[in-house]
Amino acid sequence: MEALKCIRTRRSVRKFDGRPVERALIEQVVAAAAYAPSWKNTQIARYIVVTDAEKKQKLADECMLGFAFNQKTASCAPALVVVTMVTGRSGFERDGSFSTTQGTHWQSFDAGIATQTFCLAAHDLGLGTVIMGIFDENKVAELTDVPEGQQVAAILALGYPAEEPMCPKRKDVEALVSFQ
Repeated sequence: MEALKCIRTRRSVRKFDGRPVERALIEQVVAAAAYAPSWKNTQIARYIVVTDAEKKQKLADECMLGFAFNQKTASCAPALVVVTMVTGRSGFERDGSFSTTQGTHWQSFDAGIATQTFCLAAHDLGLGTVIMGIFDENKVAELTDVPEGQQVAAILALGYPAEEPMCPKRKDVEALVSFQ
């Protein structure tokens, strides 16, 4: 798929057809996501893939802060991907001081770039994703054994789409850009 077509046709998918996603295909998506740019090539994004039905249900029931849309999506997705970020690297110098006035926000920026790259690669390979941001970070970390030195950035539902969602209205270019 051409890059612009991939960007324009990727949608947030919340309904999946139930087929399991093959491990090799997920590894292919992660391999592509590894090419996402990051601060000084720190490559801080990590992926914990949850396919166990009980663990997915526990994440849906106990970690989505009562947000019904995420609970339903998480419980029905063939896989949940917990995106984590290695802390204290992106936006920092080796001595631990900040390299940027953005402070710790840069690690979230890098995790976001990697997450979107993951979603675009998944779409290109025929998979659907939705990025979920309403969750109890500490509970998710506990249930998925997030390693020390990492922090949960996002949760993705991943699977084969059961439908192709409509494209929501996009802002006009004139509303998005200014030239000086």
